[in-house]
Amino acid sequence: MLARILAAIGLAIVLGACAAESTTQAQSSTDCPKPGAWYALDGTIPRPEPAAEILEHAAQGEVVLLGEQHDAPDHHRWQLYTLAALYAQRPDMAIGFESFPRRVQPVLDRWVAGELDATQLFAQTDWQKVWNYPPQLYLPLFEFARIHRIPMFAMNVERELTRDIGARGWDAIPEARREGLSRPAPASPAYRAALFEIYRHHPGRTTSAPQAPSLDDPEFQRFVESQTTWDRAMAQAIAARLDKAAAGRRPLVVGIAGSGHLRNGFGIAHQLRDLGVDDVTTLLPVDVPEDCKFLVAGFADAVFALPPGRAAPRPRPRLGVQLTQKGDRVEIVDVLKDSLAASMDLRAGDVIVSMAGVAVTRLDAVIAAVRGQPPGTWLPIEIRRGDSTFERVIKFPSAKPKE
Repeated sequence: MLARILAAIGLAIVLGACAAESTTQAQSSTDCPKPGAWYALDGTIPRPEPAAEILEHAAQGEVVLLGEQHDAPDHHRWQLYTLAALYAQRPDMAIGFESFPRRVQPVLDRWVAGELDATQLFAQTDWQKVWNYPPQLYLPLFEFARIHRIPMFAMNVERELTRDIGARGWDAIPEARREGLSRPAPASPAYRAALFEIYRHHPGRTTSAPQAPSLDDPEFQRFVESQTTWDRAMAQAIAARLDKAAAGRRPLVVGIAGSGHLRNGFGIAHQLRDLGVDDVTTLLPVDVPEDCKFLVAGFADAVFALPPGRAAPRPRPRLGVQLTQKGDRVEIVDVLKDSLAASMDLRAGDVIVSMAGVAVTRLDAVIAAVRGQPPGTWLPIEIRRGDSTFERVIKFPSAKPKE
């Protein structure tokens, strides 16, 4: 789970940097967008564009992709306001979310129908296990859909699928386990180059050879297949929603996903084109001045510049493990290199018995205990490994002093 979070955040950062450096000179500070406005990216520098024109154009199409940094509150506020503006022009809408795997679609249907409250929604979709980001950031989006009876649909697949593809490759996965996915379109050379930068620093990379990794490494090929499968899953869910439309005009399908899957048209948009869906508008929120150097032609169709000084969320404590629920046990699936868990000699296969003296039987209890740990404190955990049980004490790093 935490490996997925690291990968998603890394993807959002690195893809933009690689594309900007490979396509044009970085924008100068004088070209940086002014906060609170929309900018089209159809030239060498961002061009101011009235919100009405950008949103009207987007609403006339078939697919709109809205990006985000998953833990950035302003990004989700921007998504909500943009959704409302699109809905005002095009109420025949459906909204897809990266945060939900396909198996929970019946739960989303019941939520939109008003049959569930928020607590039931998050519990029945296994939010803490599947997505593991603060639910309050996303709840306004879900409530907007419920209030207006806008269909919500799940765009993702089980994380185990993309993880297994990364470990074994697409061809090694039985068709019955692919959740109906077709083979992803090959990554473009620019996307491969961007993914390679992530792969070189990926904490889950297992290559033990002392030499630097290369583009020809079989493990890197599987890494690319895993990422393109993730993109394909979301693109295929969007295309399927378009195909479900009754005869006549299709609904406006809005996809909510991490910006790393949207930047430069590398990810979801590329897979949509392979599926025959070409009418796609990509709108992204950007933080100024941090993102100014990425804003080149092709980065997105348009961006909205968010004001500086956004209060960054407190860094969440991380053990550096991937967990899974097995019956009433919480088991460690993987341990990231150089993580807190690795320093305590925690291993894959270990079972977390208790934390701070409190027995744990659910994955969400472990997540809550770690998240609630203040910086610089100690957390004793009891581990069962095979037939033996022992205790480790995790010391969380102190918060960095303010500059």
